[in-house]
Amino acid sequence: MPKVKRGKAERARGPGPVSGPVSVPLADQILQGEAALRSTHREKKRRDEAQEEDEYVDEKLSRKILQQARIQQEELQGEYGLQSPHVDMKKKKNQPSALLAGPSSKDAESDEEWPELGVEEVEGGTEVEVDAEDEKAIQMFMNKNPPVRRTLADIIMEKITEKQTEVGTVMSEVSGQPMPQLDPRVIEVYRGVSKVLCKYRSGKLPKAFKIIPALSNWEQVLYLTEPETWSAAAMYQATRIFASNLKERMAQRFYNLVLLPRIRDDIAEYKRLNFHLYSALKKALFKPGAWFKGILIPLCESGTCTLREAIIIGSILTKCSIPVLHSSAAMLKLAEMEYNGANSIFLRLLLDKKYALPFRVLDALVAHFLSFRTEQRVLPVLWHQSLLTLVQRYKADLASEQKGALLELLKIQTHAQISAEIRRELQNAEARDQEDATPAMTMD
Repeated sequence: MPKVKRGKAERARGPGPVSGPVSVPLADQILQGEAALRSTHREKKRRDEAQEEDEYVDEKLSRKILQQARIQQEELQGEYGLQSPHVDMKKKKNQPSALLAGPSSKDAESDEEWPELGVEEVEGGTEVEVDAEDEKAIQMFMNKNPPVRRTLADIIMEKITEKQTEVGTVMSEVSGQPMPQLDPRVIEVYRGVSKVLCKYRSGKLPKAFKIIPALSNWEQVLYLTEPETWSAAAMYQATRIFASNLKERMAQRFYNLVLLPRIRDDIAEYKRLNFHLYSALKKALFKPGAWFKGILIPLCESGTCTLREAIIIGSILTKCSIPVLHSSAAMLKLAEMEYNGANSIFLRLLLDKKYALPFRVLDALVAHFLSFRTEQRVLPVLWHQSLLTLVQRYKADLASEQKGALLELLKIQTHAQISAEIRRELQNAEARDQEDATPAMTMD
């Protein structure tokens, strides 16, 4: 006879009360399990809290410890005349003499041998401290008869008139019709855009403004927005748009006609540069060729670049990466143009970037310094510092004749501390023609 199968409920209950132990009701089992879980959870929580107490200090206790440490530090400073390094750094930044101080002989070879150029970025803008004596020395080399300073609107209007005359003449010769004027509705739209840009602080720009770089007559349309009335934040946004969307030649015109006059006016009026305008200068380096041709070179060629302007704009060179070809071309141009004090600042900053310069650029730089053999005026400290930087960075690339000529130059143009350092660098370095001759001698 087959075995009778038991159901699930019977298997769960097990054998009857006669043959096995008394079963515990399901409800009691659930309650016992929850109690066991609660007890283990509490024990684990207590262990974790005990470990945290061993690892961390109470917040009130840590506050008292820091307070006592500050009190003891102040007592030591008062007793021994000590000062915190934060105070020392502030004093060093505020010292005008650190602006143009030369390097010491101990750390002449280190990369941090030169002091900062006195540019300090703060929330409100870029502050610069300039020594009055150094500024007077720079003014001796400025253009005595500078051109009349025109407003931004005058410059733009003049360029637009020239362009209109040129294009109108070409169109009239080709089609026999004069150049068409702007639609009155377009003029009305961009007059409205100018009202937005003069009060712009943040947010989105009008779409009509973003399409200006794509227009063929973008300069004429740009004039309708009155760039001289833009806010500093609007100038930064405009620089971003034009640097990204214009070709290099057109971006150069925007930098030269709009950005540079605005920066110079802001520095002249407030003795520092607005933070947004400083950011616009950095953003403009997206096209380095246009930056040099539209900002740096015209600024030096004007002959009216002040020490403050040179320090602020030159600080962009130290903070941004620039391709060697653009920097080499800029150094070549600076070395060949008529000297003013700002040239030395820009040359020194570019030389400090330690490029592998072509020999043509090095020869032009040496010729630039040798041209001062007949100079009767007292040269500023900046000139001696830039010469020292050239010798330190590229002494192995100079020919023996060039070194001899520079040593003769030091007898004419001397400085109490810097000239001795330049002479030591020149005398202890191998010339490039000697290095080239050494392998040939060994091969023979």
